[in-house]
Amino acid sequence: MKVLPFTIPVSHDRTIIVQTEEMPYFYTYLHRHKEIQLTWIQEGEGTLVAGMNMHLFRAGDIYLFGANMPHVFKSDADYFNADSQKRIRTITVFFNPYDKLSALFDLPEMKIIRAFLQDYEGGFKVPKQLIPDISDRLQGLLNAEGIDQLMQFLHLLKTLSSVKDLESLTLNSFPRAINDNEGMRVASIYNYIIQNYNKPITLEEVAGQAYMTPHAFCRYFKKHTRYTLVSFLNKVRINEACKLLMSGSHNGIAAVAYSCGFNSITNFNRVFKSITGKCPRSYKEQY
Repeated sequence: MKVLPFTIPVSHDRTIIVQTEEMPYFYTYLHRHKEIQLTWIQEGEGTLVAGMNMHLFRAGDIYLFGANMPHVFKSDADYFNADSQKRIRTITVFFNPYDKLSALFDLPEMKIIRAFLQDYEGGFKVPKQLIPDISDRLQGLLNAEGIDQLMQFLHLLKTLSSVKDLESLTLNSFPRAINDNEGMRVASIYNYIIQNYNKPITLEEVAGQAYMTPHAFCRYFKKHTRYTLVSFLNKVRINEACKLLMSGSHNGIAAVAYSCGFNSITNFNRVFKSITGKCPRSYKEQY
């Protein structure tokens, strides 16, 4: 599997694309496109991968992704069960400030919005207090046509740009200049880890996925993700452990640790606290 450079189909008579989707689970490939993307998760839960950073997502969340930012919403495992009745449902807006909208974004009145989008190329999660307003505007965009849709879009951007001190989704982001071939290689490594995190994984195995020696792989992976293999693998495993602890689907912390690929409870507790700032028991009680 690889990072797929997407081309978002935009009709000749539209400058933005607004779409709604309802499916059994999210598209499974890490991908990117030149359009900025704003997505409202109406139904669904799982793990968002943005660059090489991971975040839990759930129904009600709204995310913005910068242009050419690798991302994927990974549905939880139970969405893929043959008898699953679960669905995902979203409203998404795609727009490119440097294509048909370039003349609009070059206007002096758009200076603040233009700077805002440049500041948050790494994407962000819309704060909870803004979700009712932004979700209403996204629903309005979906229902509008022509100039009314464009006006709704401008109001949406104005509302988003009024928020200060947003936290980027990609604190350890992909280098912005990564080319498609490099993106495909890094994504193949990521996909191997995400599919096998619950098993023993060796450096030699992962390096083999990239057709590299272990030494060359370590340098390559750190350069392109800013993680060591161990730190990234631990992050994936702890991310999955957090979901299991919140769901209460496993009996006991030890069962969670072993199901996420840890073979030592002591090591699991240490790594969990280093990543989340809490011990597993405190985290479970909190949720």
